[in-house]
Amino acid sequence: MTTVTVLGLGPMGHALAAAFTAADHPTTVWNRTPGKENGLDVTTAATAADAITASPLVIVCVRDYAVAQSILDADALKGRTLVNLTGGSPQQARAMAKWATEHGIGYLDGVIMATTDAIGGPDAALFFSGPADLYETHRPTLAALGENARYAGDSPGRAAAFDASLQDMLWTSMSGVVHMFALAKAENIAAADLAGHAKALLGFFPDMIDLLAEQVGTGHYPGEHGTLDSTAATMDHILDAIRAQNLDNGVLSAARAEIQRALDAGHGSDGFGRLAAL
Repeated sequence: MTTVTVLGLGPMGHALAAAFTAADHPTTVWNRTPGKENGLDVTTAATAADAITASPLVIVCVRDYAVAQSILDADALKGRTLVNLTGGSPQQARAMAKWATEHGIGYLDGVIMATTDAIGGPDAALFFSGPADLYETHRPTLAALGENARYAGDSPGRAAAFDASLQDMLWTSMSGVVHMFALAKAENIAAADLAGHAKALLGFFPDMIDLLAEQVGTGHYPGEHGTLDSTAATMDHILDAIRAQNLDNGVLSAARAEIQRALDAGHGSDGFGRLAAL
């Protein structure tokens, strides 16, 4: 079994180390604050460099890329594979990959789209990007982290780009959910009374994602399922209700402004996917 090193034992790093040991991979760990290895069947290194030299495969999972860069020892990593599971932007991933290449370090960038308790199980979704042969070499070991690992491509920023795109949808949507409850409360509607209807309304969402993906992918934006003209009118009605209650309208106003740019460009009869081409 491949020996693995995990740098960083926050909640996620701890879960990663536990998953490797559960899969019988001898695991060495290091954390800036001692004691975080409690409860793990691991070897604890005195320094980050000592931890790195203990294994051919090194996983780093810390707060951000700046922290990762501060603890990584290029000399110790030379000739080894570094898998960076520290969340960040595609630009940061590409910069880290360039640094690794310059120092003779194999590099894979990864993102984790799962809670700590899902790591190692069927619900843990992970994306990896970097050289395909490097990923294939370590794929059996990385499989210990979850059954839904996906290779996103050889460009080192691809995994982070997948994550950023999906998180963009998630947090924009979550903002909409919270704002929905705020408007409902202002109109004396209890959140519990609205939640079930909201979930039912979103039943169409998977099909809508497929529809928009086809429009964006083909560059063809038919409006038979709804035009931007009609969407603008609907948004105007909602904004009237929001403003009447003196609620913040920034998110929906930004979406409405985006549609207006499309209308001004003559795309009022197009479908919603046209917005991706502005």
